[in-house]
Amino acid sequence: MEHLIELKDVYKIYQMGEETVHALDGVTLTIDQGEFVAIVGSSGSGKSTAMNIIGCLDVPTSGSYHLGGIDVSTMEDDQQAEIRNKMLGFIFQQYNLIPKLNVLENVELPLLYAGLSAGERKERALRSLERVGLRDKWRNLPSQLSGGQQQRVSIARALAGEPSVILADEPTGALDSRTGREVLSFLKKLHREGDTVVLITHDNSIAVKADRIVRLQDGRIVYDGDSSDPQAVVQPHDDESEIEDDTFGGEAVGV
Repeated sequence: MEHLIELKDVYKIYQMGEETVHALDGVTLTIDQGEFVAIVGSSGSGKSTAMNIIGCLDVPTSGSYHLGGIDVSTMEDDQQAEIRNKMLGFIFQQYNLIPKLNVLENVELPLLYAGLSAGERKERALRSLERVGLRDKWRNLPSQLSGGQQQRVSIARALAGEPSVILADEPTGALDSRTGREVLSFLKKLHREGDTVVLITHDNSIAVKADRIVRLQDGRIVYDGDSSDPQAVVQPHDDESEIEDDTFGGEAVGV
């Protein structure tokens, strides 16, 4: 069976002065249609680099990346932009809504770049807003919405292009805990409706909402499996941290 996302032995290497940084160090990963996967790791783990490559925002130094059977790892920028627009929907931490455009116009924007007619843009945008429960707010400006509503608009924008993959980069990072739970429930709803969701986060409590966790550390996958497995939220090499925290009466790191 052809995988929707397939990374094979992917390396991303940067030169920072005299230091060579392996942001990704031989990552092999497959994600199938309809999965809900969280890619999790601390700062410097490689999760943002992985998202950039999966999202066709960057290319590997070596190795291959196939999206929907298409090798995108050696594409030029304009070819990657076309693939992004056709196959990927992005949800960002900061919403990235344009303040001067109303909700409908914000959701329509990627469809404008895709060359759809005005009638089809409006129909698709309203349908996406219906899915996130904000159809009645289509005339509002972003400033007239709550943070949670703004994030739901960004979800609607991601859905409007009918993407193969929804990439959510720390989607609850700018929200309070209650609103964050609401946004995660929307992502789970989209997954139940058949969408493929890839969630990027540093937070174990968010990662476990996915069905599968891929944990990165130092550019390598150190766990890939069921999110309900206790190992999914235990970071390797935490023994010293756990001892130190216990000494000061704290909780174990990474649990």
